[in-house]
Amino acid sequence: MEKLVYGGEGLGRFEGRVVLAPFVLPGERIRAEAEHEKPGLVRARAVELLEPAAARVIAACPYFGRCGGCHYQHAPYDLQLTAKRAILVEELRRIGKIDPPDTVDVVASEPWGYRNRTQLHIAGGRLGYREARSHKLCAIEGCPVSSPKLNQTINVLVEMLRDPRWPRFVRALEIFTDEEHVQLNVLDSAQPVARRFFDWCAERIAGFVPGALDYQGRFRVSGNSFFQVNRFLLERLVETALEHREGETALELYAGVGLFSLALGDRFREVASVESGSAAMSDLEFNLERAGRSNVSAIKGTSEEHLERLDRAPDFVLLDPPRAGLGQRLVNRLNILRPRTLTVVSCDPATLARDLSGLVASGYSIEKMTLIDLFPQTYHLETVVQLRLKDLINSQTPGPALGAGSSAA
Repeated sequence: MEKLVYGGEGLGRFEGRVVLAPFVLPGERIRAEAEHEKPGLVRARAVELLEPAAARVIAACPYFGRCGGCHYQHAPYDLQLTAKRAILVEELRRIGKIDPPDTVDVVASEPWGYRNRTQLHIAGGRLGYREARSHKLCAIEGCPVSSPKLNQTINVLVEMLRDPRWPRFVRALEIFTDEEHVQLNVLDSAQPVARRFFDWCAERIAGFVPGALDYQGRFRVSGNSFFQVNRFLLERLVETALEHREGETALELYAGVGLFSLALGDRFREVASVESGSAAMSDLEFNLERAGRSNVSAIKGTSEEHLERLDRAPDFVLLDPPRAGLGQRLVNRLNILRPRTLTVVSCDPATLARDLSGLVASGYSIEKMTLIDLFPQTYHLETVVQLRLKDLINSQTPGPALGAGSSAA
């Protein structure tokens, strides 16, 4: 095996073909069994470890290798970080045809017990995650990357599953916590779940809340609203994204419940935060009002539509898109408006490479790039990229910079 690649697999070569296999390390020799083949590529599984890497460690989780949630527990944490940085650089060069900065900073924290949110599947009276590359259930009684409160809740749910009162038609649920309160959302059910189930959860689960969770008293988060999953790195993520950014006007796209919005309100005189989801918009408005951020306007709508209404760029734009990235339409509009500075927060290096390629080609330069390891033990990685327009002369015709007067309804 030559190296780790994005997706959690290792890459090796056999008889002129690329072989991808999970749960391996660079330098190892394995005996592999092909699972899917096409010209030039074989996806395989390791059936025997012939020469293990000296760095290989024993996984902390008894379900590792069967559960599909983690990919790197067999690698020491420093090796995981080194591999992720190399993967990020390779994706940017291969897909975006761009060279990242000579230095890519890495922000890391505690690699265990970090998750504040997890999704669980239920089948045959058992609860757990999906097996790797399968829809089969891997039943669990605990998860070492989940927080203590999540594990406490998982233990209670395992007990509740043995009770005849448990609704057998529930197929998946999600639990979310700030280590004091617990929110439970039913994600997949063959029929509606009665109120008495949630009343029972309130009796059994310490800190259970029957609706939105008020995360550490700062962010109200409803069941359908997105929130970052690493409880240790929330502040570091915000600090990294907004480093050295301050001024008159700022625009935040994909604002969610306002993780960045509150900090933007401290740094800029006028801020517009745009969010398309109804639940997240309601949370955003609540969180802004409670924090007294009267200089931050919550605007309901898509990021693309909002940008197309503007005829003048703000000083700074923060973008935190979903895994699909910004997309060509939004990148094109940014290149027309040409705000002086941008920060892109990305959870997928492939779509990040595509988006950066379009921005760099239009005259933006990458000032700084930081890999933030929000997902230790997995192949997932978060990247914060700060960009600046090479020509800072903004020749746009004066007009409404933010659209702050737009309706938030």
